[in-house]
Amino acid sequence: MLVATRGDDGEGKKSPIESTKKSDRTPTATLSVPQIPSRLPTGLPSDVPTGLPSGFPSLPTGFPSDLDSLVPSRAGDDAPYYLLTVGECFDISDSRPVRAAKKSCHEPHDAELVELAELDGSFATDAALKKKAAALCERPLQRKARSQPSGTVRGTLVQYPDAYGYKAGIDDVACSLAGDSGSGKHKLTKPLS
Repeated sequence: MLVATRGDDGEGKKSPIESTKKSDRTPTATLSVPQIPSRLPTGLPSDVPTGLPSGFPSLPTGFPSDLDSLVPSRAGDDAPYYLLTVGECFDISDSRPVRAAKKSCHEPHDAELVELAELDGSFATDAALKKKAAALCERPLQRKARSQPSGTVRGTLVQYPDAYGYKAGIDDVACSLAGDSGSGKHKLTKPLS
Protein backbone atom coordinates (compact mmCIF):
# COMPACT_ATOMS: atom_id res chain seq x y z
CA MET A 1 0.00 0.00 0.00
CA LEU A 2 1.28 3.44 -0.90
CA VAL A 3 0.17 6.53 0.98
CA ALA A 4 1.04 9.98 -0.38
CA THR A 5 0.92 13.17 1.64
CA ARG A 6 1.18 16.83 0.65
CA GLY A 7 3.91 18.33 2.73
CA ASP A 8 3.62 19.51 6.34
CA ASP A 9 0.50 21.29 7.50
CA GLY A 10 2.47 22.96 10.28
CA GLU A 11 0.70 21.45 13.27
CA GLY A 12 3.29 18.73 13.90
CA LYS A 13 1.10 15.91 12.88
CA LYS A 14 2.81 12.88 11.47
CA SER A 15 1.65 11.27 8.28
CA PRO A 16 0.38 7.72 8.41
CA ILE A 17 3.73 6.53 7.13
CA GLU A 18 5.59 8.23 9.94
CA SER A 19 3.38 6.90 12.70
CA THR A 20 5.36 5.16 15.43
CA LYS A 21 2.48 3.80 17.46
CA LYS A 22 2.38 -0.01 17.41
CA SER A 23 -0.46 -2.21 18.40
CA ASP A 24 0.13 -4.90 21.01
CA ARG A 25 -2.25 -7.23 19.19
CA THR A 26 -1.03 -9.70 16.64
CA PRO A 27 -3.32 -10.47 13.73
CA THR A 28 -5.31 -13.68 13.97
CA ALA A 29 -7.01 -15.73 11.27
CA THR A 30 -10.68 -16.49 11.51
CA LEU A 31 -12.40 -19.47 10.03
CA SER A 32 -16.07 -19.44 9.21
CA VAL A 33 -17.99 -22.57 8.28
CA PRO A 34 -20.99 -22.07 6.02
CA GLN A 35 -24.31 -23.08 7.41
CA ILE A 36 -25.66 -26.32 5.89
CA PRO A 37 -29.41 -26.29 5.45
CA SER A 38 -31.22 -28.68 7.71
CA ARG A 39 -33.64 -29.70 4.96
CA LEU A 40 -32.65 -30.41 1.32
CA PRO A 41 -35.06 -29.63 -1.55
CA THR A 42 -37.03 -32.62 -2.83
CA GLY A 43 -38.41 -31.29 -6.12
CA LEU A 44 -37.32 -29.40 -9.20
CA PRO A 45 -38.02 -25.71 -9.58
CA SER A 46 -41.29 -24.97 -11.31
CA ASP A 47 -39.76 -22.55 -13.83
CA VAL A 48 -37.66 -25.16 -15.72
CA PRO A 49 -38.49 -24.99 -19.47
CA THR A 50 -40.19 -28.09 -20.84
CA GLY A 51 -39.90 -27.54 -24.61
CA LEU A 52 -36.94 -27.14 -26.93
CA PRO A 53 -36.32 -23.74 -28.46
CA SER A 54 -37.33 -23.31 -32.09
CA GLY A 55 -35.17 -22.02 -34.89
CA PHE A 56 -32.57 -24.80 -34.99
CA PRO A 57 -31.11 -25.33 -38.47
CA SER A 58 -32.46 -28.34 -40.31
CA LEU A 59 -30.28 -31.33 -41.08
CA PRO A 60 -28.75 -31.47 -44.56
CA THR A 61 -30.54 -33.51 -47.18
CA GLY A 62 -29.42 -35.26 -50.33
CA PHE A 63 -27.16 -37.85 -48.77
CA PRO A 64 -26.00 -40.56 -51.18
CA SER A 65 -28.25 -43.60 -51.23
CA ASP A 66 -25.27 -45.94 -51.00
CA LEU A 67 -24.10 -44.88 -47.52
CA ASP A 68 -22.48 -48.26 -46.90
CA SER A 69 -19.92 -47.25 -49.52
CA LEU A 70 -18.53 -44.76 -46.99
CA VAL A 71 -17.94 -47.46 -44.37
CA PRO A 72 -14.49 -48.98 -44.87
CA SER A 73 -15.29 -52.62 -44.14
CA ARG A 74 -13.75 -55.58 -45.91
CA ALA A 75 -16.35 -58.23 -45.30
CA GLY A 76 -15.41 -61.12 -47.53
CA ASP A 77 -14.01 -60.03 -50.87
CA ASP A 78 -16.30 -57.00 -51.24
CA ALA A 79 -14.71 -53.65 -50.32
CA PRO A 80 -14.93 -49.96 -51.12
CA TYR A 81 -12.69 -49.17 -54.10
CA TYR A 82 -10.42 -46.93 -52.01
CA LEU A 83 -9.32 -49.90 -49.88
CA LEU A 84 -7.85 -51.75 -52.87
CA THR A 85 -4.12 -51.83 -53.39
CA VAL A 86 -2.28 -51.37 -56.69
CA GLY A 87 -2.21 -54.65 -58.61
CA GLU A 88 -5.40 -56.07 -57.07
CA CYS A 89 -7.96 -57.48 -59.48
CA PHE A 90 -11.69 -57.17 -58.96
CA ASP A 91 -15.18 -57.36 -60.41
CA ILE A 92 -17.48 -54.36 -60.45
CA SER A 93 -21.21 -53.95 -60.21
CA ASP A 94 -23.14 -51.35 -62.17
CA SER A 95 -25.52 -50.97 -59.22
CA ARG A 96 -22.69 -50.41 -56.70
CA PRO A 97 -19.90 -48.64 -58.59
CA VAL A 98 -18.01 -47.62 -55.45
CA ARG A 99 -17.59 -51.24 -54.33
CA ALA A 100 -15.18 -53.84 -55.66
CA ALA A 101 -15.38 -57.63 -55.33
CA LYS A 102 -11.76 -58.78 -55.08
CA LYS A 103 -10.77 -61.60 -57.42
CA SER A 104 -7.63 -63.51 -58.17
CA CYS A 105 -5.79 -61.97 -61.13
CA HIS A 106 -5.44 -65.50 -62.56
CA GLU A 107 -9.23 -65.92 -62.82
CA PRO A 108 -11.56 -63.94 -65.11
CA HIS A 109 -12.08 -60.45 -63.64
CA ASP A 110 -13.39 -57.06 -64.75
CA ALA A 111 -10.47 -54.78 -63.86
CA GLU A 112 -7.09 -54.34 -62.19
CA LEU A 113 -6.07 -51.34 -60.09
CA VAL A 114 -3.19 -49.50 -61.77
CA GLU A 115 -2.88 -46.44 -59.52
CA LEU A 116 -4.50 -44.99 -56.42
CA ALA A 117 -4.32 -41.19 -56.67
CA GLU A 118 -5.40 -38.54 -54.17
CA LEU A 119 -7.72 -35.60 -54.74
CA ASP A 120 -6.91 -32.21 -53.26
CA GLY A 121 -8.66 -28.90 -53.47
CA SER A 122 -12.27 -27.74 -53.26
CA PHE A 123 -15.00 -29.26 -55.39
CA ALA A 124 -18.55 -27.96 -55.34
CA THR A 125 -20.09 -30.55 -57.66
CA ASP A 126 -19.79 -34.19 -58.66
CA ALA A 127 -18.91 -33.04 -62.19
CA ALA A 128 -15.88 -31.12 -60.88
CA LEU A 129 -14.75 -34.20 -58.95
CA LYS A 130 -15.18 -36.38 -62.04
CA LYS A 131 -13.10 -34.02 -64.16
CA LYS A 132 -10.27 -33.91 -61.63
CA ALA A 133 -10.35 -37.70 -61.10
CA ALA A 134 -10.15 -38.34 -64.85
CA ALA A 135 -7.18 -35.96 -65.12
CA LEU A 136 -5.37 -37.76 -62.28
CA CYS A 137 -5.83 -41.15 -63.98
CA GLU A 138 -5.16 -40.20 -67.61
CA ARG A 139 -1.35 -40.61 -67.73
CA PRO A 140 -0.96 -43.68 -65.50
CA LEU A 141 -3.68 -45.52 -67.44
CA GLN A 142 -2.27 -44.57 -70.85
CA ARG A 143 1.23 -45.64 -69.80
CA LYS A 144 0.02 -49.03 -68.46
CA ALA A 145 -2.33 -49.67 -71.42
CA ARG A 146 0.51 -49.19 -73.93
CA SER A 147 2.42 -52.08 -72.35
CA GLN A 148 -0.49 -54.57 -72.65
CA PRO A 149 -0.89 -57.11 -75.48
CA SER A 150 -3.29 -56.00 -78.22
CA GLY A 151 -6.96 -56.70 -77.47
CA THR A 152 -6.37 -57.37 -73.76
CA VAL A 153 -7.59 -54.09 -72.33
CA ARG A 154 -10.74 -52.56 -73.79
CA GLY A 155 -11.62 -49.92 -71.24
CA THR A 156 -10.70 -47.84 -68.25
CA LEU A 157 -12.42 -47.46 -64.91
CA VAL A 158 -12.03 -44.37 -62.75
CA GLN A 159 -13.67 -44.59 -59.33
CA TYR A 160 -13.90 -41.47 -57.16
CA PRO A 161 -16.04 -40.14 -54.31
CA ASP A 162 -19.10 -38.00 -54.86
CA ALA A 163 -19.23 -34.54 -53.25
CA TYR A 164 -20.63 -35.92 -49.97
CA GLY A 165 -17.95 -38.61 -49.74
CA TYR A 166 -15.23 -36.06 -50.47
CA LYS A 167 -16.54 -33.76 -47.72
CA ALA A 168 -16.51 -36.78 -45.38
CA GLY A 169 -12.79 -37.25 -46.06
CA ILE A 170 -12.67 -39.81 -48.86
CA ASP A 171 -10.13 -38.38 -51.29
CA ASP A 172 -8.83 -41.46 -53.13
CA VAL A 173 -9.27 -42.06 -56.84
CA ALA A 174 -8.86 -45.60 -58.18
CA CYS A 175 -7.43 -45.76 -61.70
CA SER A 176 -8.02 -49.19 -63.25
CA LEU A 177 -7.77 -50.90 -66.62
CA ALA A 178 -10.68 -53.13 -67.56
CA GLY A 179 -11.59 -55.87 -70.00
CA ASP A 180 -14.53 -53.69 -71.08
CA SER A 181 -15.87 -50.37 -69.86
CA GLY A 182 -18.07 -51.32 -66.93
CA SER A 183 -18.97 -54.92 -66.19
CA GLY A 184 -18.95 -56.31 -69.71
CA LYS A 185 -18.58 -59.72 -71.31
CA HIS A 186 -14.86 -59.45 -72.06
CA LYS A 187 -12.83 -60.17 -68.93
CA LEU A 188 -9.18 -59.97 -68.11
CA THR A 189 -7.75 -63.43 -67.37
CA LYS A 190 -4.31 -62.73 -65.98
CA PRO A 191 -2.41 -59.91 -64.25
CA LEU A 192 -1.51 -56.89 -66.36
CA SER A 193 2.06 -56.80 -67.57
